[in-house]
Amino acid sequence: MEAVAKLPAPTQDQWEWQYEGACRGADPDLFFHPEGERGAARRRRAENAKEFCARCPVLDLCRERSLMAREPFGVWGGLSEDERHAMLSNRLRAAS
Repeated sequence: MEAVAKLPAPTQDQWEWQYEGACRGADPDLFFHPEGERGAARRRRAENAKEFCARCPVLDLCRERSLMAREPFGVWGGLSEDERHAMLSNRLRAAS
């Protein structure tokens, strides 16, 4: 329950930008790996998702929102789970 309290409030004006996402209507499997997928297959999936994100008009907003919400899974805003984790760690280190 503690993690849920950290999420931003789900109001329409805060999430309406998602309607403009290039990924809208795309297969979610492109952005979220199946359980147990590792190695080259997982890297390929992430790279394909990032290519999709690269042409998105809301890339920067998606990236920032995923960092704010601490999205634990998938590719958001052109960043993988590991890349978001590293970015958040760097921000926390810089803030302290």
